[in-house]
Parts: sequence; structure tokens; C-alpha cells
Amino acid sequence: MYEQAWHKQAISDLHFLVTGGAGFIGSHLVEYLVQHQAGQVTILDNLATGYRENIADFLKAPQVRWQEGDIRRLDECRQACQGVDIVLHQAALGSVPRSVQDPLTSNEVNVSGFLHILSAAREAGVKRVVYAASSSTYGDSQSLPKVEDKIGKPLSPYAVSKYVNELYAEVFAKIYEMEIIGLRYFNVFGPRQSPKGPYAAVIPLFIEAIQQGKSPTIHGDGEQTRDFTFVANAVQANIKAALVQEPKALNQVYNVAVGKRTSLNQLWHLLNADEANLLPVHYGPARPGDVRDSLADIGKARQWLDYHPGTDIEEGLKITKAWFKFRPINAFPG
Repeated sequence: MYEQAWHKQAISDLHFLVTGGAGFIGSHLVEYLVQHQAGQVTILDNLATGYRENIADFLKAPQVRWQEGDIRRLDECRQACQGVDIVLHQAALGSVPRSVQDPLTSNEVNVSGFLHILSAAREAGVKRVVYAASSSTYGDSQSLPKVEDKIGKPLSPYAVSKYVNELYAEVFAKIYEMEIIGLRYFNVFGPRQSPKGPYAAVIPLFIEAIQQGKSPTIHGDGEQTRDFTFVANAVQANIKAALVQEPKALNQVYNVAVGKRTSLNQLWHLLNADEANLLPVHYGPARPGDVRDSLADIGKARQWLDYHPGTDIEEGLKITKAWFKFRPINAFPG
């Protein structure tokens, strides 16, 4: 899937740490790094939301080291950071509803865990940390498209935790002279995204509904919009952020999206474009903490990271749906 190289310089002499590397986005980063002969790749994951199946093939590569561990434990973060050049920090507890239900655990993982990674990286002399930020940081801001330096008030504990990540990153960069880049993901989707559990994302849930011939439930009227972003675009942003040499590009936060809005009702129709029958949708109450509309301005990432999303939502949905045909929904653990 990652035949195209998004880096110009050799990475065979670099040691990468991918936290959350058995998860959805993390496993795609591992795949890219293995495919392009990174010198060493360490994967840190506690398998709370990730699966060993996601990385089983990559663990066979001689340069890959697996560490089952938890970012809530500082000693395990220190162990993982030893000898590392670049950290790609993906480990987190996602989902706004999950954070509303259990704000304490979201804070422990997303805030304390992030602080542990930053501290361990500083102690180990890591060259650069690239971390997963979130579009949820825009909160109640009504302006569209979303521009990095204009945010609103957080609408959920999850949004608070991801904004705190940005604040810690800014402070660590200034005080300890670290190189840290945040990537505000906008609704990333693609192969390996699990539909299991009460906090699964909408696209794998919609695909599950199609496979099972059942009507999906949409929370709200379905006219809420998202900037759905295929996972390969997120991988591109991570790799370019990890390797960018321009000093002005460092210690910044960037939107990672495609710059296109799609409503959930439109999404359901797109996924059913090649289906014989369009199942009706059930509508439920809107969920607390959800943002109504989301659309990214990706000009900053284009300018400083040379980020150019190569897969739009239509093509991404085709790739994702085709992948799920060969990996039935019931094949997911859990």
C-alpha cells in the first residue's frame, strides 16, 4: 500500500518509536517504515485498542522490536525511547463519547501518558517527537474552514486532553529546546479501523451495517459534516513532519485532512454507491460533546510540510470497503 516514498533522504540509519503501533494509524506507520527500510522500528502498545494482528506481518522484519507496554508507566516509556531518533506518538484513547463516559481514564492516557513520552524522549535525547493532535481542539468555534491559530472552547474531556497535549508540546519545545510537531487529525479512516466496541468510528460501523444488511443508526439528523481523511494521507503527514528540515516548520501544529466536507447522510450514500439496495437510516439523539461541522484549511501543512493528500474520500472509501471484503467484520478480535 505504501510503495510511494514521501521522504527524500535515507531512513536506514534512523530508529523510530511508534507508540500505539498496533493500533489503526500506528500500524500503518509501521507498515510504511518497514516497507521503506527504516533502520529500526520499536512498537509500544498495551493492546487496549490495538491488535497484534495489525502488525503480525511486520514483526517478522528483523529491524522491528515489539514492546508490550503502557504509556501511563514512565519506566516503560523510558525503556521504549532508548536509542530512538524519532518518536511517532499515536497512543491515545480516542472517542468523544468514551471521554464523556470515563474522563479519568482519557486524562490518564492522553495527558499523563503524553507527558511521560515527552519526558522520556527528552531524557533519551530523541531528535524529534511527532504526535497525534486532534481536530476536536477547535471545539465550539463556528468558523469554517478550521485554521490552526483560531480555536474555540473544548466541548468534551477528549478535546481538553488533546489541547493540553499541544500546550505541553509548546512548553517542552521552548524550555528544553526539543523539536515537536503536532498533527491535528480530521476523522481518519481506512483499512484496519475496527468496528468493535461502543466507541467505534462511523465508517467501519457503516461498512458493518452494509455487510450485515442492517440499517445503521446516526446520532443527530445526519447533516453534521466531517473532513474524512484516508489513512495514507495521515501517514504522509507523519513522515514529512518527522523528516522536514526547514526550521520554521518545527514546533508547530498542522491540520491533517483533505479540505472537503461530507455529511453523514452523504457518507452513507457514498458507501452504498455499488450496492443493490439502500437501507434506510435510523436517527437517534445527538451525542453530547460532538462538533456540528468540521472542515480543515490545509494550507499551512502544504506550505511547511509539503503535505499533499493523495487520496480523496471517494477513492479512500473504495479501498477501505474492498479491504473489509477480505477481512469480514466478525474477524476482528473483541
